Amino acid sequence: MKKINIAFDGPAASGKTTVAISVAKKIGWLFVDTGAMYRAVTWLALKNNIDISDKDSVIKLAKENPVILKQDFSLPSGCRVYIADNDITTEIKSAGVNKNVSDVAKISEVRKCLVAQQKKMAENGGVIMVGRDITTVVMPNAELKIYLDASVEERAKRRFKEEIESGKDVKFEDIKKSIENRDKIDSEREDSPLKASEDSIILDSTNMTAEQVIDEVVKLVEERGK
Repeated sequence: MKKINIAFDGPAASGKTTVAISVAKKIGWLFVDTGAMYRAVTWLALKNNIDISDKDSVIKLAKENPVILKQDFSLPSGCRVYIADNDITTEIKSAGVNKNVSDVAKISEVRKCLVAQQKKMAENGGVIMVGRDITTVVMPNAELKIYLDASVEERAKRRFKEEIESGKDVKFEDIKKSIENRDKIDSEREDSPLKASEDSIILDSTNMTAEQVIDEVVKLVEERGK
């Protein structure tokens, strides 16, 4: 099968990362979670006590500290995240990062910096990349583009289940509100807003199991890779 690039977009908690990791495992291609890269910059800013509204300082951090992703399918995330040889895979999932990552992702110069890194990763094909502007900005020429969606209620249920299973004390309504807010920010931002490209295949996973979605995507990959 020819090594093609696969671009995944979709809103928070739509299941795109879980599906993409599973597909990557099945066909042995490189998985890239672009959201982890924005989380890494957010984490670094918070660690250095930089106000997220101080755009110049956040941009400087992003330019001076490349984010490195290393494949590790033993992790639920599918990869480890490094900044300056520091493994921050766990740290980027903190509540502080969750709260501020959308605001960091809105900063145009930060996006340009990370998009340049992401484009380089996809130069030789065989990349499965997940984010919110992959089909429209990062890999507009990807051979397969998928927009994975689900209702807000279903996405909140999935995120709530994940948080409870990881031992966190959370409330369903708080998670639902957070997802609704993230959707609003991502879809209304001026630079690279979240949307499905015209040539994307839209999959609504509200009433589908993860395995059903994975099987459907693998079938599409096989068809496009012939």
